[in-house]
Amino acid sequence: MYSNASRVLLLCWLLLPLLVSADQPEGEHLFSLNCAGCHGLDGRGGEHAPNIATDAKVQRLQDTDLARIVRNGIPTAGMPAFGSSLADNQLKAVVHYLRILQGKGPAASVPGDADKGRALFFGTAGCSACHMVDSQGGFLGMDLSGYGATHSPDRIRESILHPGRNGESRSGAITVVTRSGKKYTGVVRNEDNFTLQMQTRDGAFHFFEKSELARVEQQALLPEHGSRLSKAELDDLISYLAHSAGTQVRAGEEEDQ
Repeated sequence: MYSNASRVLLLCWLLLPLLVSADQPEGEHLFSLNCAGCHGLDGRGGEHAPNIATDAKVQRLQDTDLARIVRNGIPTAGMPAFGSSLADNQLKAVVHYLRILQGKGPAASVPGDADKGRALFFGTAGCSACHMVDSQGGFLGMDLSGYGATHSPDRIRESILHPGRNGESRSGAITVVTRSGKKYTGVVRNEDNFTLQMQTRDGAFHFFEKSELARVEQQALLPEHGSRLSKAELDDLISYLAHSAGTQVRAGEEEDQ
């Protein structure tokens, strides 16, 4: 029989492969397939693995150090080695994508006013009801703190206008009811054929065996926002998301110094 720790590691290998798009850049594809099951799609950690996106100690590691960790794993911390499944060029691609998650990718030119975008995000656009930036806002949607660092302006625009088309619909809110009658409402963080991990409104993580659940109720996706936001407002909102991602990374580096 597998131990609980072994089962967790096995799940990390099995999570997410069917959700990976064929047109993803190689580093993003490999990270989603091999790393996101434990570290999260945004690299900010979960119940089974630490934050590797905004942690200043990880950010200071050299690329060669990061590649070595991915290649050899950290057995004492329960991290498996990927050297037998990833070639050297693939290890470099994973590290390159991690640098993007850390906000160190090339900056894109973004039109719009970031200050107006922030007012929209936390005001009339209603984004903060479900999403958060820099620990402010709701839990039911994806944390957008680093979203602008890992997605192009066009990808952000598409996600606002047509939510769910880019494989992010799984961030929608759900309610699970256990066989004992307990009910939890929150957002899916990880899922496979046998287990489900969710985060509730208070920020707590809950891990369920699907066999223990009576039912799972998926709430409707967010409505499309194109009819409510003008082109200028969209530019402002995109500018805020791009600007906040870079600002957050710089602030973390300054605090560590």
